[in-house]
Amino acid sequence: MCGIAGIFNIHKEKEIPQDLLKGMAAVIRHRGPDGFGFYNDNKAGLAHARLSIIDLEGGRQPIHNEDKTVWIVFNGEIFNYVELRESLLAKGHKFYTKSDTETIVHLYEDYGVDCLEHLNGQFAFAIWDRNRERFFCARDRVGIRPLFYTMSEGSLFFASEIKSLFMDNRVKREIDPFALDQIFTFWMTVPPRTAFKNIYELPAGHFMKIENGKWAIEKYWDMDFTPDRNVRTEEEYAEGLRELLIDSTRLQLRADVPVGAYLSGGIDSSVITSLIRKYTDTPLRTFSVTFEDEVYDESEHQRKMIDYLKTDHSSIKCTYSDIGRVFPEVIWHTEKPIVRTAPAPLYLLSKLVRENNYKVVLTGEGSDEILAGYDIFKEVKVRRFLERCPDSKFRPLILKRLYPYLANSPVRSLQYAEAFFKGNAAGYPAEYYSHIPRWNTTSKTKAFFSASVKNELDQYRNADELSRFLSDSFGRYDDLSQAQYIEIKTLLSGYLLSSQGDRVAAANSIEGRFPFL
Repeated sequence: MCGIAGIFNIHKEKEIPQDLLKGMAAVIRHRGPDGFGFYNDNKAGLAHARLSIIDLEGGRQPIHNEDKTVWIVFNGEIFNYVELRESLLAKGHKFYTKSDTETIVHLYEDYGVDCLEHLNGQFAFAIWDRNRERFFCARDRVGIRPLFYTMSEGSLFFASEIKSLFMDNRVKREIDPFALDQIFTFWMTVPPRTAFKNIYELPAGHFMKIENGKWAIEKYWDMDFTPDRNVRTEEEYAEGLRELLIDSTRLQLRADVPVGAYLSGGIDSSVITSLIRKYTDTPLRTFSVTFEDEVYDESEHQRKMIDYLKTDHSSIKCTYSDIGRVFPEVIWHTEKPIVRTAPAPLYLLSKLVRENNYKVVLTGEGSDEILAGYDIFKEVKVRRFLERCPDSKFRPLILKRLYPYLANSPVRSLQYAEAFFKGNAAGYPAEYYSHIPRWNTTSKTKAFFSASVKNELDQYRNADELSRFLSDSFGRYDDLSQAQYIEIKTLLSGYLLSSQGDRVAAANSIEGRFPFL
């Protein structure tokens, strides 16, 4: 976890103020409090705020190749850097650090933009290739690490956080009403849109290349839910998943600082914590948040796992007043409105980790999306079943298996059932069937928009923008795969890994790692 920022003069060399680069790094110092580094040749200016995790002494950035013609600033981790380094050394590359960052520089020398195919990690980076006069930046496959950019007077500004871009007074600070519409529907903005006009997010799984005054943004990876022709048994799939998860956890434990884990008491974090125990002989530090409100508190489940796994555990109790107290700070870090308060307890949790002198934690985030654990994935199958006979008095009864409380009110049950499979008043495409109830419910908050915002949003259809963002193959997936694809591209990438992930962890200089992803 670090913070990166910089400026690239697209058409001609002109002064890049060093004080501006310093300011862009300073405002995101929470992402990297261990030191600053800069490169500036007035064509490209690079800034880095470092959180030292690998090669504590030698890994200062920006990092360069052998003849100092290729420079990089990097945020994240490359988990297979050890293996990549060995192969690059065998090819004759010379390293001057032991960092994972330097492996990217030499991979780029060999493969150009195709270096991305070799990276196993979570990352956002920017490379300045002086000989080719090429600027190249990229983001990891699912969007764990952020990267934003804007244009001003022929210069590209980029950074890990939007507040860094605002350090240049020429960059306007203006809320985008269309982004508000998306946030209060999808919980996120559809990339490249952000909450601010003319500030853009590089989408997950994409890279940007600018060369000879021409620039392009291209997708290098996307999820593929095409059915596996090599059909295996359930046991074979389970064993394959187990092997992948064990290997992912092993790689993500690589660090030159102690690594801890979040332990919520749920299955996903408990699995990751138990796998970590396979690779450590010392007591594992785990962290959790408990709640004063028993409705949300899972401390009993946490205690069971703590006792079973024998971890060295620390927890913090979160109250409603705690959430209200830190919420303004959370919004400053998320840089956009959020539709629920969950990021606030996680902000307090990352603060607890930092107070215990840890920088890295593994978490179970992503498991529900890739393994279809949420109710929304069961619901899409049920809703299609109900849709085939919408006037049936018996089919809605299946909802009581999903939501037992409906049985307490026959009237409520019928009303909910009707809304459940006839809830497409907003006219979303049929492929979005699984998510329509959530989007319709969230959209009710837009009743509080001001008259001017409502007028500007007249005739705007956020579904059209979302459709352009999705894969060309999306329409060919089955119902469950479509639901998973949407959930990963929207809620996971745009909210859970962002407002509820990177931002509230980085706020306290903590790096989260996600073996399921």
